[in-house]
Amino acid sequence: MIWLVAVVCAVLTGVLVAPADRLVWVSLSLAGCTILTLAAQLSTGQKEGYVHRVTLSLVGAVLVLGAATGLFALIGLG
Repeated sequence: MIWLVAVVCAVLTGVLVAPADRLVWVSLSLAGCTILTLAAQLSTGQKEGYVHRVTLSLVGAVLVLGAATGLFALIGLG
């Protein structure tokens, strides 16, 4: 679920934000994904595997937003 949120944030950032401000919005997207991850995992009430689930969600979000940042950089070079 968090990876999907990261993809949506990346697409919206690419479409709606000026190129000069994209890095700021990607950072804000990662912060939002972090808060959503912690809220989602705490709401389940499951202790076992908490660290693994949070790590998996955040690593996925970082990879998605990192790929988006790389794509934005390539588009900006052209």
